[in-house]
Amino acid sequence: MKNNANEIKFLKNRSIIKFEGEDFLGEIGIDGRVFKALTFARISVGVISQQAVENGLSILVHEDDSEKAVNCLIEEFAAERKSGKVSQIYSINNVSVIGFVADDLNKILSELARNNIFPLLLNQNSSEKRINIVVTSSQDEKSKNIIESEIFKKPKTVHLAIIGHGNVGKTLIEQVLHSSEEIKRRKNIHLKVVAVANSRKIAFNKKGFDDKWSDEVFASERSSGIDELINFSKENQLENLIVVDNTASVDFVKNYHALAENGFDVVSSNKIFNTLPIEEYRKLRYTLNKNNKRYLYETNVGAGLPLIDTIKLLHLSGENITRIKGVFSGTLSYVFNNFSLRDDKFSAIVNEALEKGFTEPDPREDLSGNDVARKLLILARELDLINEFNDISIQNLVPEALLSVSKREFLSRLDELDREYEKIKKNQEPDHVLRYVGDLHGDLQKEKGELDVKLISVPATSALGQLKGSDSIFEIYTESYGEHPIVIMGAGAGAKVTARGVFGDILRLSETK
Repeated sequence: MKNNANEIKFLKNRSIIKFEGEDFLGEIGIDGRVFKALTFARISVGVISQQAVENGLSILVHEDDSEKAVNCLIEEFAAERKSGKVSQIYSINNVSVIGFVADDLNKILSELARNNIFPLLLNQNSSEKRINIVVTSSQDEKSKNIIESEIFKKPKTVHLAIIGHGNVGKTLIEQVLHSSEEIKRRKNIHLKVVAVANSRKIAFNKKGFDDKWSDEVFASERSSGIDELINFSKENQLENLIVVDNTASVDFVKNYHALAENGFDVVSSNKIFNTLPIEEYRKLRYTLNKNNKRYLYETNVGAGLPLIDTIKLLHLSGENITRIKGVFSGTLSYVFNNFSLRDDKFSAIVNEALEKGFTEPDPREDLSGNDVARKLLILARELDLINEFNDISIQNLVPEALLSVSKREFLSRLDELDREYEKIKKNQEPDHVLRYVGDLHGDLQKEKGELDVKLISVPATSALGQLKGSDSIFEIYTESYGEHPIVIMGAGAGAKVTARGVFGDILRLSETK
């Protein structure tokens, strides 16, 4: 096939004239009368499509001629309209025609559908592989870009909206900007960050942000809102959309449905959605399937470690997973690994973890056990268990008196924890260390498993006891592997590894676009 830029024809300002009625099968002369009437009215006709059941015609004309075309057909078929044989003659305005030559029309139609583009009219000359499609003018530029990418193998542009630019979000943007040229060269994918938002405002740049992105966010006067983002993507006809949620926001996850319904795939380091009531959890999966969208969240558990994908594959392949146990929190791994080995006070080590960016924005999310509990619940649901958050037995490390105070006050009173944890440390057996673990066990073939989150003392020589730094460790027990678990261990916290994990999800989605 000969490919060159001239093979894509693009016509704007067109209208479709719809001529509908009873089954015209075997009726002689209907088509001829339609074209004769339009010819007498001096109206030039473009793409023509006959409906499969032969109860109508769709005819393309210039938008300036649409009203005249409808009127002349109404006049020509006055008797048939009166008898009911012709039911409707009307126009659909503001459409565009894209003509091209392609070997694989199904692939192009699939790519258009993934971007919520469904041609209003399609006309194909099979002998020449020439195709004309008609789309609404609000989707014509986006359609043309997608078709060009498919036919001429141009770099596929993936438009990214980054929500939240704290430690992880900021690092992710820098990683994307730093790697974009290399990814374009190696993967033929052009990653373009076109929106950056925080809880107060959102900034847009259709051409893609550069390393001055934070200045543009600072200068933006647009209020942050999901409608702003969706409208921006529609007005600028952006294809291949991914929104990245790097917040810890309970409110933002409520937007996932609207985002999926408006053409966005979702990548999230935010764990909240996957731990909402099981009914909400399932509703989003239904919305995603209905709209042919995907939701990736590998960093929800184990930061950048390949844990969720591994568990999904084992489960989908029919492997019977019998238990998942380990140190799920890089933050609490850092805290108890250091507290067990050093003479420093508990509060000093928590503050140190906070300064290194290992903790959630509020350290109580880690110390309360909620963060570990969420991760445990997310893994349970990957096994199709229907546990809810309140099914989890959680040992909260925060004294009750500090649970409801402000974050600022909590940090100022952190030393109130020192005496209690020093006592726990001293009361251990010799050569033992403290570890805060998550444990999914019980009969995992039933609807629900047993989920425990607690502080335990283990021998320093055990696998859990030898954990270093902020590493996480996950032991996956299965029927086939028996007493020898699959062990996944590595860096489980920190902005860089989490951002790298999010970046990996973005690339996984981009390669399937």
